[in-house]
Amino acid sequence: MAGAKNALTTADLIIVGLEADSKESATRMLAERMVATGRVTDIEGYLEDVRLREAQMDTGLPGGIGIPHARSAHVTRPTVAIGTSVRGVDFGAHDGPAHLIFLIGAPDGSDDAHLHILAALARKLVHEDFRQSLRDAADAHQIAAIISKEVKP
Repeated sequence: MAGAKNALTTADLIIVGLEADSKESATRMLAERMVATGRVTDIEGYLEDVRLREAQMDTGLPGGIGIPHARSAHVTRPTVAIGTSVRGVDFGAHDGPAHLIFLIGAPDGSDDAHLHILAALARKLVHEDFRQSLRDAADAHQIAAIISKEVKP
């Protein structure tokens, strides 16, 4: 299906019950999904771009959200990999760990693509009912469906 191929996220890019001790390990697990689906060509290069972006400012947001992101020459198309974590992962938010983690990647030449994705996602994430729907989702397919329906960059 062409729509799924071009979707921001698919079930293959989602980890329900992500178990990670650090933002680096959570980011790596999600980036591995991006590589496996052909959306990232070089995991180390992409993770370095994410680390450089994270060094500028923490990407933890209030409400249990982590949004590591980067433009990168190693990203083939705008993508969001998602992890849900019961224990949570520290992304530097003042109110505690992230239970919903969104790893956003955009191709290097698409200066505003990742900003549009970030903005569209942020507009939805301010709503507790949207965050709760993602936390309550039964599986990766349900999360992908929610994101595809609700997040329009």
